[in-house]
This record gives sequence, C-alpha cells and structure tokens, in this order.
Amino acid sequence: MSEIMKKLDELQIAPFTQAALKLDAKTEVERIEEGLLEAIYHQLHRQGAVVGLSGGIDSSVVLALCARALGSEHVVGVLLPERESSPESTGLASKLAEHYSVKTVTEDITAALEGFGCYQRRDQAIRRVFPDFQPGWGVKIVLPGSPLQEATLNIFRLVVTDPQGHEYSQRIPLKEYYQIVASSNFKQRTRMSYLYYHAELHHYAVAGTANKNEHDLGFFVKYGDGGMDVNPIGHLFKSQVYQLARFLDIPEAIQKRTPTTDTYPGGSSQEEFFYRLPFDILDTIWLGCELGIPSDEISGAMGLSKDQVERVILDITQKIKTTTYLRSPVIYIS
Repeated sequence: MSEIMKKLDELQIAPFTQAALKLDAKTEVERIEEGLLEAIYHQLHRQGAVVGLSGGIDSSVVLALCARALGSEHVVGVLLPERESSPESTGLASKLAEHYSVKTVTEDITAALEGFGCYQRRDQAIRRVFPDFQPGWGVKIVLPGSPLQEATLNIFRLVVTDPQGHEYSQRIPLKEYYQIVASSNFKQRTRMSYLYYHAELHHYAVAGTANKNEHDLGFFVKYGDGGMDVNPIGHLFKSQVYQLARFLDIPEAIQKRTPTTDTYPGGSSQEEFFYRLPFDILDTIWLGCELGIPSDEISGAMGLSKDQVERVILDITQKIKTTTYLRSPVIYIS
C-alpha cells in the first residue's frame, strides 16, 4: 500500500496535522531497498548502480540506499565539479562515499562546458541586462516573494555581485532568461553524459536523485538530472528525505547544509531560486491537498490563514501545470 493511501486511512479516524508527513523510516528504507534490487537486477539486468554525488541531501540518501541494497562494492559515486562549483560540494561528497565505503570517480566537467560555450553564452545574456558584468562576479537567479505573504506571479530576477560586494538586482527579460537557463542547463546534461559513461563502463544502472518536489514541480533539467534508469526517492517529499537521512546516519554536515542548486556562482538556495517556502510548510500543505483535506482544516493544523494555504496550493498547481512538458514521454508520430 502506498504511503499516501496509508495516510488517507489514518486520517479517516484522526485530524490532519503536520505529523502527517512522518514516515516509518525503517520500513520505508527496507521497501526502497527491495525495489532497488528488483529494478536493477531483475528488470534492468544491470550489475550495480552509479550515483552522481553533489554533497546534498538527496544524492547522499540515494547513495546510502544503493550501498545498503546492492552492497558498496556494486556502487560507484561520481563527483562532477566544474569551475563554478562550491568546494564544499566535493568535500562533503567525498566524505559521504568514504562513510559508506563506496568507490568514487571525479570528472571535472569544466573543459566540456567550455567546449559547449556554456559560460560564454550565459554571460553574453547577463551582460545584456548588466553591461558591466565580468567573469568572476557572483550571479544567481531568484524567485522573490512568498505565497504566504501575498499572491505573486513567478517572475524571476537576476542578481549579480561585483568583487567589492555590491549587489544589483533586476527583473530578467524573457529572452535573456531563456538564454541563461538554456546555457546553464549544459551543466546538468553534461553530468548526465558522464554518469551514463560510467554506468555503461561497469554495466550498471544510473540511480537518479530527484525527490517528489523536484520531479512533480519541474525543478530538474530534462535529459540532465532528469536522466536516470531508476529513481529511489521520487515519491518522497523533501522533508521526508531528511527523515530517511537521519535513519541512514547521513553525516551531520550534509543534513545541516542549506539545499542549493550549485549551478550559479552566486550560491542561491533552492528556496530562493524556486520553491519560495520552507520545505516543512510546502510539503505539509501539498500532502493535505493531495489527500483532499479542506484548506481550512490544513490552515488550522499549520497555524496559517485559509488564504495563505490556498495561495500555496495555487502556486503548487501552477508549477505542476507549467512544467508538464518536462515529465512528458517522447511523442511518437505513427
């Protein structure tokens, strides 16, 4: 029985609370491990798993699940830094792999990205917004506003920081936004190519690291970090991934690290770049909506107004709708 159906059965006799997201972590881990064994060995007929390691909570949990299910000797962790990556990412990923006795390979993708023109194409668009922008400046895309505060559109802003620490922010014109995102997506698609190289090298499967928030709301790159053979955590809300991390003894430094895209050299968090809400609030409201709980009951459980809850639900449904393309299968014209 799915976790959502179990929650629905429970809620037929109990009021909705923030505890609705709580998992039986041990049972869930065992269930995922069984699924990994079945998928990799019997459905895909592979001999192990490759996991791209970022030093973040999602890839850490997936590595731990694969190591437990398949044995650490049948898992390869691939570190994929580039010149704009945070050094913390590589350090944490290496410590994690050592913690689970998993062999790692490091592939610096900077040269490949330079060959694609990733940095050049992106910076060209940035300079059309900020003509003084130079390589070495900080840059990030943010999505300001919160549905808890007011009804807002998803309008992205470009933020750059000069070497003296002066920050400049401006709404991104659509043409420049498309070019910045398209250029930056070379990073995720290049990483996917390296993951499949190592998967094919060992006759392994690629284990994806997208959680439910990323997959369902469209916070991934099609044929980039969305490219995988099996997804162990795609059914879990981000806050539930943290629950598994505690059970799996993921290093404390990773559990406490602020979730980040590590795509832009300005170091934007996932919350300011896309989600606009803390995960515990977002996930609880979303789960309540999926279970058909009335918004006034969700608001009572959360200590929020009914309007706030309904604005969050509207933001969720809009994101799901506008990113349907990313989850669509190939259309065959016959």
